[in-house]
Amino acid sequence: MSTTILEAKHIYKQFYDPVKIDVLKDINFQVQSGEFVSVIGKSGCGKSTLLYILSTMDTDYQGELYIDGKKMTGLKEKELAAVRNEKIGFVFQFHYLLNEFSVMENIILPARKLARKPIEEVKERSLFLLKTLDITKLADKNPRQLSGGEKQRVAIARAMINEPRILMGDEPTGNLDKKNSEIVFHTFQQLAQEFQQSLLIVTHDPEFAERTNRIIEMEDGRIIRQ
Repeated sequence: MSTTILEAKHIYKQFYDPVKIDVLKDINFQVQSGEFVSVIGKSGCGKSTLLYILSTMDTDYQGELYIDGKKMTGLKEKELAAVRNEKIGFVFQFHYLLNEFSVMENIILPARKLARKPIEEVKERSLFLLKTLDITKLADKNPRQLSGGEKQRVAIARAMINEPRILMGDEPTGNLDKKNSEIVFHTFQQLAQEFQQSLLIVTHDPEFAERTNRIIEMEDGRIIRQ
């Protein structure tokens, strides 16, 4: 039986520049456990704005957001930071790996910050993720030595280290060629199918979106298909 991992209820968002502009209008949808969902739409339709609200990084909106059954709307920043660390993994278009650390050290950084498990257990988890994503051989390498696709797989492993309830991505294949985009897509697909990982991925790539479980299409701040 599936569980609702994320739920958006009547979310609205405005910008003032200098007049009021409605950026998001009455957004309602759910993401279930193990569901691989893509969000598509033309530039400026509100995709990234929505993602930053759903990831709790933007709290200036109307409506309600629930993650793993808990209401996020109205929580203090410290509580939201804890949710981001524990419940949400995030993969950006750019990998943001730190060159002063090895691949393994980059992956375990969020777990060190969370400090919920002994470091040996965290290292075991990182080795498991490296093996799962077929990048074990990269563990001791410096990010400078990696290809774009390898860097993005390391970023996915880092996002997964704290066993998040949902993995979110903002154009995670936008910077990659076709071959590496395919590798990243299959990585996401594997996480959903084998580990029941929920994924919500904003993408401009129609081929990527068509192969996900469900497409949420946006236009002018509204959901027009889901």
